[in-house]
Amino acid sequence: MRSVNKVILVGNLTRDPEMRKTVGGQMIATFGLATNREWMGTSGEKKSLPEFHNLVAWGRLAELCVELLKKGGLVYVEGYLKTRSWDHESGTKLHRTEIVVMDMILLNRDSRGKITAAPEDQITNGATTSEVEATGETPSETASFEDDDFFSELPKSGTEPETENN
Repeated sequence: MRSVNKVILVGNLTRDPEMRKTVGGQMIATFGLATNREWMGTSGEKKSLPEFHNLVAWGRLAELCVELLKKGGLVYVEGYLKTRSWDHESGTKLHRTEIVVMDMILLNRDSRGKITAAPEDQITNGATTSEVEATGETPSETASFEDDDFFSELPKSGTEPETENN
């Protein structure tokens, strides 16, 4: 039976991306994104409810996220959900669900509120548009990194995965 694990979000960054390097040498960027669900209440008033998401980007895409994304910036991301777990020092098992980013497009909002893609800054699987055009293929077709390398390095006990910055 087929299944689907795909996430598409448009929202604002809640913090600047933070770059780390895994024990295996893989670059990883983590950042937060806020989205808003809006609807009309029963009495006609506009209501809004924010939702906060944890995102992870790998390899060249991680480097570009750190370079181009800033807190408050508007961004479109595509990826998939990944839940990881580890044992806390207290003996409890902790879980964290994150969105692993596979594609990202920087967005602009004009004075009228219209949203458009930032043409020079479009990123496709870790490469700028010009890099994709030059090679004719996206880095996902040539890159050998796999995010499971990071998750396989989770400690048997402790609070967070081991990275060079922890």
